[in-house]
Amino acid sequence: MQQALWLPGGHVQTIWGAKLARTHDGRLAPMQRQRWTTPDGDWIDVDIQQTLSENRPHLVLFHGLEGSSQSHYAQAFRRWAQLERVNLWMPHFRGCSGQDNDLPRAYHSGDHAEIDWILAQVVKHAQGAKVCAAGVSLGGNALMLWAGLQGQRASNKVHAVASISSPLDLMGSGLALGQGLNRWLYTPMFLKTMKAKAQRKAKRFSQSFDLQRAMQAKDLYAFDDAFTAPVHGFADVRDYWTRASAKPHLTGITVPALILNARNDPFVPAWTLPDQQAVSPEVTLWQPAQGGHVGFVRGHFPGQVWGLADDVGKWLLQASGQQE
Repeated sequence: MQQALWLPGGHVQTIWGAKLARTHDGRLAPMQRQRWTTPDGDWIDVDIQQTLSENRPHLVLFHGLEGSSQSHYAQAFRRWAQLERVNLWMPHFRGCSGQDNDLPRAYHSGDHAEIDWILAQVVKHAQGAKVCAAGVSLGGNALMLWAGLQGQRASNKVHAVASISSPLDLMGSGLALGQGLNRWLYTPMFLKTMKAKAQRKAKRFSQSFDLQRAMQAKDLYAFDDAFTAPVHGFADVRDYWTRASAKPHLTGITVPALILNARNDPFVPAWTLPDQQAVSPEVTLWQPAQGGHVGFVRGHFPGQVWGLADDVGKWLLQASGQQE
């Protein structure tokens, strides 16, 4: 993975990639939004960018914490999918498409059951065409957890998977986000929208969690302990972060898988990254020195981030036998 030499440091690469770098270089094809009813009577919104070519592959892109189809990496994948004539599906985790979902539950880093259901719906729509999946940050951890737990069954739904800048060791990454510069740069950004959603949840489902503790949280550890863990059936934050981490299950992956993490990612400490002994033979590890958290900016000022989607997308197509 290349990185713009004029953009030094994990924090700068992270922020620049998300806020200032270019995500595409032309007009993007229109998206269509569908609302799918979930098995438990709730719903999710899925944004779809379709190709008019028959039998072209499908890519499902799972977003990160508080992300959406408007996130910078999603725009980069839209460009790639348009150029490669790939059908792109961008499901929103519950509550992330601009409207609160109907049930007390929201979404979390280990939501592998939701991943499984979403992929099953895409497979039905694909009508025999090949399906791949990629997940960014939180979405990548949930996807890799799903792949590891599914084992051989994963091949019934996908031909290849990829994670990008994902915190596969949630305990290590979660604690790191609450320390040092991370605590002041990123944590308030996440907590602002998460607390607002928690307040709205409390008005409708007052007994599902302790709102006062959630609103007093100064880091993700405290918020997940007060809100995410109890709402989704975990005993506490440590139970949640332990059981939802994909890293212990990476040896169970049987489909071609790519795990991409920059070693200077401020969200994901390098010491938490898996080595080859911690993954199955089907897993390819890309661990470049630079890139930040979903940064990977390339080219001359102001730089672009679509090279990330190009590289990951090309790998997925090759790994699934769809491109030489």
